[in-house]
Amino acid sequence: MTSYDRPTTDTSADRSSATAPPPDAAGDAHGRHDGKHLTEAALFEAFGGVRGMVETVLPGLLFVAIYTVNRDLHVSAIAALAVSLVLAAVRLVRRDTMKHAFSGVFGVAFGVVFAMMTGNAKDFYLPGMLYTLGLSVAYFVTTLAGVPLIGLILGPVFKENLSWRTRNPGRKKAYAKASYAWGLILFAKCAILFPLYWWADTTHLGWVLIALKIPPFLLAVYLTWVFLAKAPPPIDVFAEMEAKERAEEAAKGEREKEREALNLVADGLARDVTPDAIAERPEGPRQGG
Repeated sequence: MTSYDRPTTDTSADRSSATAPPPDAAGDAHGRHDGKHLTEAALFEAFGGVRGMVETVLPGLLFVAIYTVNRDLHVSAIAALAVSLVLAAVRLVRRDTMKHAFSGVFGVAFGVVFAMMTGNAKDFYLPGMLYTLGLSVAYFVTTLAGVPLIGLILGPVFKENLSWRTRNPGRKKAYAKASYAWGLILFAKCAILFPLYWWADTTHLGWVLIALKIPPFLLAVYLTWVFLAKAPPPIDVFAEMEAKERAEEAAKGEREKEREALNLVADGLARDVTPDAIAERPEGPRQGG
């Protein structure tokens, strides 16, 4: 991995590089390994990790397994929807994040509705396939527009929001590469599935779709990790805002102290300048005595 290409504004870092400790397994002087670990944790959080993958695969796997055995669309669809609801309920009871479970429930529900309306079991997979195709196009379009979709997804996770767009060009470039990778991988997946939707039967399409659930996803996540591990670290805009608030509070406290000091001085002068004090003042020499 190459080191961060952060711009240097202080030559003291260059002067101290000759005496800096050598990099080791725990990380080098630039915190490169810490950045990798941060990226791994952020990707794990953003994409749901192992549990999120299970929640994505299990309903479809149950549908195709039951349909392969009994060829009953209604039983297969109801079983898939039931297991997705159970997975969401488990997350709700444990008070875990619900975004992955809800996305699974809605995806399965749309598939069930499509299949029930048309009576074609293959239509259970059609909404997910159309979503994948649309997501692939979104990755390409947003990247060409200068706002890579993967940056919009991961920016809040890294606490950088959209700072990478204008303040961190190296990171924006990494997000663009990752978005292109996601777009290409999803498009390749669609190029395999849509011909099968037209020509293969339901069980063949279902098993191929299940087989293509995890490997392309893991490849896209890995490439994202590679690109971001080589990129400059994220700018923590939340920490910047907190620091700004602390500075404003400190400045406000200083102004209040100065105001209190001025008030004390004014009060002291007011106590000295009283009618009795004026009367007790010695008279100056009179003119024209």
